Amino acid sequence: MLNRFERVLVATNRWVLILLLLVMSCIVFANVVLRYTTGDSIVWAEEVARHMMIWVTFLGAGLVLRFGGHVAIDNFHHAVGEQGARVVRAIVALGLGVFFLVMMYFSILYVWATRFQTTAATDIPIAWIYVAMPVGFLLLFVHLLFIVRGYIGHGNYITSDEMDAESAASL
Repeated sequence: MLNRFERVLVATNRWVLILLLLVMSCIVFANVVLRYTTGDSIVWAEEVARHMMIWVTFLGAGLVLRFGGHVAIDNFHHAVGEQGARVVRAIVALGLGVFFLVMMYFSILYVWATRFQTTAATDIPIAWIYVAMPVGFLLLFVHLLFIVRGYIGHGNYITSDEMDAESAASL
């Protein structure tokens, strides 16, 4: 059951990212073409593309963590031996988990504080854009839970035929 949830979560996460990137690219491309061919641009295009970029950043961070695509310095792990490396990785994983949960809490407070503000061009509530933060930190925490055992024990991340650290980081 947990494996199925994990597969569905990863697949859904990836497809949402793909769709957001596709729509964002189409909006930006259309805006550039219109600007250079007609001299006018779509009023809301830059704002919507920026908001989609925020969502892509927060939704994609969990997948990048899952496949080991974030910047890391692992020299210390190699210098302290196998048992020491496990302790270091456990401290890192615990620190990340606490950080994700604390950031999720404070980002929920931030979303609540911005609930009455709206965007300039589209008049969308700012809270709908900033809700990407708690969702993203929740996804980071969930992905961390899926990889933590292999990471602490062996320093491994999730491997996939379709995705590796380089591909995940390029999202």
